[in-house]
Amino acid sequence: MTNQDILTALRPDHDFFVGIDSDGCAFDTMEIKQKECFCPNFIKFWGFQPVSSITRQTWEFVNLYSKHRGVNRFLAVIETFKLLAERTEIKERNFRMPDISSLIEWTHHETRLGNPVLEAYAAEVNDPGIDLALSWSKKVNEDIGQMVYGIPPFPFVRECLEKLKGKADMMVASQTPIEALRREWEEHDIDRFIRLIAGQEFGTKSEHLNYAAKGKYADTKILMIGDAPGDLKAARNNGVLFYPINPGSEVQSWERFYQEGIDRFLSQTYIGEYQDKLIIDFEKLLPEKPNWV
Repeated sequence: MTNQDILTALRPDHDFFVGIDSDGCAFDTMEIKQKECFCPNFIKFWGFQPVSSITRQTWEFVNLYSKHRGVNRFLAVIETFKLLAERTEIKERNFRMPDISSLIEWTHHETRLGNPVLEAYAAEVNDPGIDLALSWSKKVNEDIGQMVYGIPPFPFVRECLEKLKGKADMMVASQTPIEALRREWEEHDIDRFIRLIAGQEFGTKSEHLNYAAKGKYADTKILMIGDAPGDLKAARNNGVLFYPINPGSEVQSWERFYQEGIDRFLSQTYIGEYQDKLIIDFEKLLPEKPNWV
């Protein structure tokens, strides 16, 4: 059975469905993963040591402080390369940007942007650029496994899951590798609330919602919870509801969801003015362009 088949096979136990992002949304793991695992290896593997401070600033903007926050890791590499190539400091130092054209080409025809698919592709094409991207991604996973533990979910996450239990089918919809997702949700005993954990190996978040929920529940009874514009995009692509976990105000966002959002969702008074105001405020938080432009 393929991962798509697993999503498609999910059958409703309740009238409502909730998809939940993990990193930066349910767990306060974005900063440690990006700053301690992703970025140092990005600098090391692609040889950005001569411009490391500029590279770190750019990587963190893309992955933490911009509208690209939460994007798939390989797409984050491409976006960081794009911004670095445009930076004056890179040109002033005569730094020669590495070639990632083969990685870009792979992302153009593949949606399951994870290590298993990339590994199979690497064996097929025998391309140094693809091999490098795969080695980087594997090392990131290794470092996350060694470093990221003991980080509980944000306050009110567990309370929200308890409140939704018995009323909604819940699924993790994330671009994190499934192995890390299972480890983190099991470590804190909140996987028991979830019907299914879908990571990057299952495709995009839009595909997660489409295959697992779309057409099985009324659109107004499907809710995506996330902290990044990609989560909002996944909801909009499927014509379903979105609840934002605002970066920098995660605890307040989860408390608001517990106190009022869940009740509005279940009573079908969420859509309209209430949701619109939340999304307007959310979209103001993360800029599209960096402040150095």
